[in-house]
Amino acid sequence: MVKIKKRKLGEAQIPTSSMADIAFLLLLFFLVSTNIDVDTGIGLVLPEFVPPEEQEFVPLSKDRMAALLINENGDVLLDGNIIAIPQIKDNLKVRITEKIDLPSNRKLVVSVKTDRRTVYNLYIQSLDQVKGAYFEVWEEYAGAKYGKSVRDLTPEELEDVRTKIPIIISIAEPEKV
Repeated sequence: MVKIKKRKLGEAQIPTSSMADIAFLLLLFFLVSTNIDVDTGIGLVLPEFVPPEEQEFVPLSKDRMAALLINENGDVLLDGNIIAIPQIKDNLKVRITEKIDLPSNRKLVVSVKTDRRTVYNLYIQSLDQVKGAYFEVWEEYAGAKYGKSVRDLTPEELEDVRTKIPIIISIAEPEKV
């Protein structure tokens, strides 16, 4: 009887010589295909610079102005009355709505003024409340006049809403300390 010797099989191995190449290719793929969110800042349209001697100052009546003052302690005054930031929107909505049917030179002007040491977050929250008041009045007006949301308006209808309820925000220079 002949004995057959079993051959010893070598252990299975994974070739690792190209592992580094694959890792770098994956890294490169994810770097190229990933969208990086970039903060674009606050969307404000700043006026063009006009030298002081060429500026025209137009007096505003008290009923046409809503003065929003924010001090360094976080206290907010709307027309001289202390108010919490979340209440700004509701108070301004009433005043904006009152002026819808008036001519364009009688619309409400919201003046936002801060102290130089005011926390920036409070300023942004207040500005958001002011814009939110205008946007809610736009929605109510579009619903009443056209029966649809501002997002669903045609360009002509949207222009009518913007003309009827213009967003007029005056950002005043902070007080010097």
